[in-house]
Amino acid sequence: MSTGWIVLGVIVVLAFLAFGAYNRLVALSQRVGQAFADIDVQLKQRHDLIPNLVETVKGYAAHERGTLDDVVKARNTALSAQGPAQVSAAEAQLSGALGRLIALSEAYPDLKANANFQQLQSELSDIENKLAASRRFFNNAVQEYNTGIQQMPAVLFAGMLGFTRKDFFDLGENRVQMDQAPAVKF
Repeated sequence: MSTGWIVLGVIVVLAFLAFGAYNRLVALSQRVGQAFADIDVQLKQRHDLIPNLVETVKGYAAHERGTLDDVVKARNTALSAQGPAQVSAAEAQLSGALGRLIALSEAYPDLKANANFQQLQSELSDIENKLAASRRFFNNAVQEYNTGIQQMPAVLFAGMLGFTRKDFFDLGENRVQMDQAPAVKF
């Protein structure tokens, strides 16, 4: 009779461990989803700002059509990207194109002095700072989640319950550039 109670006790303890591990993994997974949604909000603001920036530059540097087209094309690619891997690759391209667009202001003093351009450039810098913070929060959430599915006792249940490793928001070669906010010069 006591062996039956011991077996039952072990089963109950394992069940509590499984429920606890499952609930913790669900919470960590939700945190990753919320963190990516935060990045998405910042990216939407960035994408909404880009047409205004392009139009402002177009008025002063209309013959720089290639740079303007690159920005528009990169924005459209970024808008259609899905998932952290595609979004990070598309955003890296967009950041490069935006960097070239901002660099045009050095060649056009009238553009550089334009109040609208200065305001848009300042807003872009602010959004880039918020994006950097959101990426750090997302990558931290992914790290905690990935660690959570590899720790005991969750590792025993994670695969069976459908919890798989998540990807970081990787900026690839542009990581150094993206970790620094764009300089706003007046």
